[in-house]
Amino acid sequence: MNIKTVLIAIACIATPLLIGGVSGIFTIEGVNGWYTTLQKPSFNPPNWLFGPVWTLLYAMMGLALFLIIYATTTQSKTTAVALFAFQIVLNFFWSIIFFKWQSPGYALAEIAVLWICILLTIISFWSIHKTAALLLVPYLIWVSFAAVLNVSIWWLNR
Repeated sequence: MNIKTVLIAIACIATPLLIGGVSGIFTIEGVNGWYTTLQKPSFNPPNWLFGPVWTLLYAMMGLALFLIIYATTTQSKTTAVALFAFQIVLNFFWSIIFFKWQSPGYALAEIAVLWICILLTIISFWSIHKTAALLLVPYLIWVSFAAVLNVSIWWLNR
């Protein structure tokens, strides 16, 4: 692996981590304020768990992106990368909608679109690099859980 490839790998992994870190700023403000006043379901995980889980998921997303960019397939990667970019933007805005705007209902609608976009990204990645697609499966599972948590919080606090 040459230095250019290593730098691109670092950039691919760092980008989702940076986006997640910035969205984490909105999350921390909300978690320490408004979120503490909400009724939550019994299966709500402890707050300390979210940071490590998201850090791992963002790193896996970045690695998946790197594998797509450097896949040797002749298939077009434009759609796959565009879907990846769209889902990471949706991921970023969910924290703003839920925690900053304090709107679990709108966040629920947004996370539904995010979930579909992650699934489409996995499908798109699968045809290019199966390992890259599989790296996104835990992310889809976690967002599925987050959606159930989101709907539960919305329901309990409507």
